[in-house]
Amino acid sequence: MIAIIGHLFDPWTLAAMLGGIVLVAMFQNGFGAMARAMTALHPLMTADPARDRDAARAAMLKIDQVAQLRGLSCTDRVKTANPFLTEAARKLANSERADMFELWAAQALADRAQRHGAVHKVWLSIADAAPALGMAGTIIGLVGMFAAMDDPAALGPAMALALLTTFYGVVIANLLAAPIAARLSDLSDRELAWQREVADRMLGIARRENAPVRRAAIREVA
Repeated sequence: MIAIIGHLFDPWTLAAMLGGIVLVAMFQNGFGAMARAMTALHPLMTADPARDRDAARAAMLKIDQVAQLRGLSCTDRVKTANPFLTEAARKLANSERADMFELWAAQALADRAQRHGAVHKVWLSIADAAPALGMAGTIIGLVGMFAAMDDPAALGPAMALALLTTFYGVVIANLLAAPIAARLSDLSDRELAWQREVADRMLGIARRENAPVRRAAIREVA
């Protein structure tokens, strides 16, 4: 068994496959998207949208309380560990009108969804390119076999190339790239869901605090 596994690993063939796949994905999506796709491997293992959602909901309770007691301008004093929530609280505090915050939230979430989609597309490109390049390697190996029919010693390496490239293509596509793409898509959907929830709740607070009745009540108290 160990000997068979050893025969399945050819560093030069694997390196050629990986290099070709990276080039294809880079040509299709650009260097920036490719770099972000590699960077996304870290949150792939560490991201926890459910934890972030629960922390955001707890922070929203504090933001709501601060808004009622001290007004919108003080909502950015609520400290959070999430960058999106921190930025949203700052925008809420600095927005003069509710529609200004609504415009920022819509644009921020759309930009975030676009970035996530670009990363997802890169991994789908890798999943598509791997089997295609594996088939190309198989054809090259078969051509080498037919060209060396009079030399039995050359048939083995050509056959190995033909089979290994197909094997690497299947493994890279179905055991690496496709699962990574699916996982990133799921994380993106769940992250954007709680961020939209936060934006909607903040917008509700902004509309409530900016309502004419609310402003009149504040003047009366003052």
